[in-house]
Amino acid sequence: MTKTHNELKTVRDMIRFAVSQFNQAKLSFGHGSDSAWDEAVYLVLHTLNLPLDTLDPFLDARLLEEEKKRCLKLIDQRVKKRIPLAYLLGEAWLQGHKFIADKRVIVPRSPISELLSEQLNPWMVDPENTADILDMCTGSGCLAILAALAFPNATIDAVDISDYAIRLANVNVAMYGLEHQINVIQSDLFEALGHKQYDFIICNPPYVNSTSMKALPIEYQNEPELALDGGEDGMALIRRILKLSPSHLKDDGFIVLEIGHEYENFINAFPTLDPVFLETETTSHSILLLNRTQLLTLE
Repeated sequence: MTKTHNELKTVRDMIRFAVSQFNQAKLSFGHGSDSAWDEAVYLVLHTLNLPLDTLDPFLDARLLEEEKKRCLKLIDQRVKKRIPLAYLLGEAWLQGHKFIADKRVIVPRSPISELLSEQLNPWMVDPENTADILDMCTGSGCLAILAALAFPNATIDAVDISDYAIRLANVNVAMYGLEHQINVIQSDLFEALGHKQYDFIICNPPYVNSTSMKALPIEYQNEPELALDGGEDGMALIRRILKLSPSHLKDDGFIVLEIGHEYENFINAFPTLDPVFLETETTSHSILLLNRTQLLTLE
């Protein structure tokens, strides 16, 4: 530690220092934290094993030398390598739920999670009914787990092509004790699902277009390309998903699909479709809903 670091005495000092370092480095956020302040607080409280939702009582608590070293090491890694904090800490939080994070799998952050916390109201009339749900491109399994918690009588298939994602999803499912409700399946989209049909599909696929991929902040470049790259217009995998989905949806089934900032590319790619765009606290044109009847009109 430098002489300057010796001046960092309290939790308040360390958070202030982290914020300054993050702002000076012009870090990009969006992997669980929205600002330098939020990320600094999360980093320090986590490192000190303090409650993540309780800051004020500890602000003026003095830091032990070993605690200071651990905080400074993480701050240094975050600034110099621009690795998402979720990877550095090995965990991410979504809708108040903790998930194990791994650098080989995309960080949990889909706004579909907000819709699941509301039990897809009004699209699911009775959340207590039995239902078959598919989480396509499950990644860490976070959406499948949130779906299981929202729909306790449902059976969920969580599908991904990535071997790393399958391993991590199994870890997260086991952490919540939901092995009886969630089946984690390695598959190239629907290939391993046979003729099974679902009441609805949730899907956060790779959708970043090639121009945007080249301009991604380093934080996002530290995530697996497989989970982000949607091809030239961002719709490469989405075309396949929407074409194949009707065969795996029940007559009144639907798909909830995340498209991020690719609204215009989606409209250009599917001019005949008229999806319902689902608003969340942070998005208005990033998530859409299409029913089976609409999907059958695709050529």
